[in-house]
Amino acid sequence: MMLRKFFSLIIFLCTVTVSLAQQKKNVLVIITDDQTYQTIHALGNKEIVTPTMDKLVKNGTSFTNAHIMGALNGAVCQPSRAMILCGKTLFHIRKDGAYIPESDITFPQLFKENGYLTFQTGKWHQDTKSLNRSFAAGENIHIGGMNPPDNGGQYRPELFHYDTTGKYDKPFWGDNYSSIHFADAAIDFIDKQKTSTQPFLMYLAFTSPHDPRTPPTWYGHSYSAKDVSLPANYLPEHPFDNGELRIRDETLLPFPRTKEAVKTEIAKYYAMVSEVDYQIGRVMDALKIAGKDKNTIIVLAGDNGLSVGQQGLLGKQNPYESSIRVPLIFSGPGIPANKRENAIVYLNDIYPTLCELTNIDIPKTVGGQSLAKAFSDTGFQGHDFAFFAYRNLQRAYVKNNFKLILYNVKGQHPVQLFNLKTDPLEMQNLAENAGYKQRVVEMTAALSLTMKQLNDFCDLDKPDWGAPKKWTGVDINNLNP
Repeated sequence: MMLRKFFSLIIFLCTVTVSLAQQKKNVLVIITDDQTYQTIHALGNKEIVTPTMDKLVKNGTSFTNAHIMGALNGAVCQPSRAMILCGKTLFHIRKDGAYIPESDITFPQLFKENGYLTFQTGKWHQDTKSLNRSFAAGENIHIGGMNPPDNGGQYRPELFHYDTTGKYDKPFWGDNYSSIHFADAAIDFIDKQKTSTQPFLMYLAFTSPHDPRTPPTWYGHSYSAKDVSLPANYLPEHPFDNGELRIRDETLLPFPRTKEAVKTEIAKYYAMVSEVDYQIGRVMDALKIAGKDKNTIIVLAGDNGLSVGQQGLLGKQNPYESSIRVPLIFSGPGIPANKRENAIVYLNDIYPTLCELTNIDIPKTVGGQSLAKAFSDTGFQGHDFAFFAYRNLQRAYVKNNFKLILYNVKGQHPVQLFNLKTDPLEMQNLAENAGYKQRVVEMTAALSLTMKQLNDFCDLDKPDWGAPKKWTGVDINNLNP
């Protein structure tokens, strides 16, 4: 009798396992706003409290060298999110990511066409037509770049219900912190999927830790200036004009930056990372309660980084590691647990990776490469190099642990070269060192070739890159309308 029960149990477990394997995997993509790569406790920052992200690190694979490709306007998150959604490279998105044409199939749209129920909540920084092509449903949608402090900031976010007409002309204002509204919408959606057999894809896009940096005190974790360290690469001011020293992000603190002011800003920034971590935790709990946690692929990514006092800068409109590197974690069925992968990857690699993990054909318009090999034993190399561009002002090229940065500002062309292996905080410029002259020449040539291959609108072979005046918003929209 006991033997019969034992074999019955084995057959039942095998049946359940086969059933789960046959089910289409759900997908949850979580995007945080302005979160730099150095802001997860489990990945090395011992001053920050991020228990939910730490669990994702423990249960999944972390890409510790994930890059953004840049932007042509100060709202770096706009093209960054467009590249995530479309899988395209910087110079192939339209209007720097503000507009996604019908010819560019977003990954939620592709999954929708393959039988998934697609849902969006949180920030949408693209046009509303592409929003409705991508998602069958949504709630608490924030259309735009940020929650302006003059309108109530994070505590009074402008929101929209999903509008089947696509007009989105009836906003309402939230009465709670922005992240709570987005997490609430996500939890409500998950709860409704408890008994559904249809696979879902949810795109949960927070507006935190983007400024205004006004973190809540009743959840998450609070910090004071004495709780955080001053960055080793702190400077009162950036040593030369990078073309964007007085953009809005940089004016959030007076010049020159004092050590105390920077530490206070970091404390507020960390508190906002901790608050969004708490809300992500609520969503993770909802997945488990709904019985969907075992069959859901989870992706956590920052849309771009932030300086917050490093190199004398506060914002993201620069080519330093703090601004161009972001968290990127995959967790779920088929994803190795507690694995670190240090190969160079881009955010536009998310799209083809999700396709491969769910057996959906990758559209020919996608320019990223799948990261799926990182989840197997077949070897994973990542990208051979990292490229970064900002307006017609900055270009960067990273290969073999060396990073070259070129500038084009008012007829001036500073050059920086850093050894990221020995100098990860980019404190020692080697460009003028005689022993590195040849490396600068070779990397400049490689950068120039890469710019041509990526259809960059600038050309290093021309005086002032062929673009001597700083591009305006009109210029940028006309480059790839």
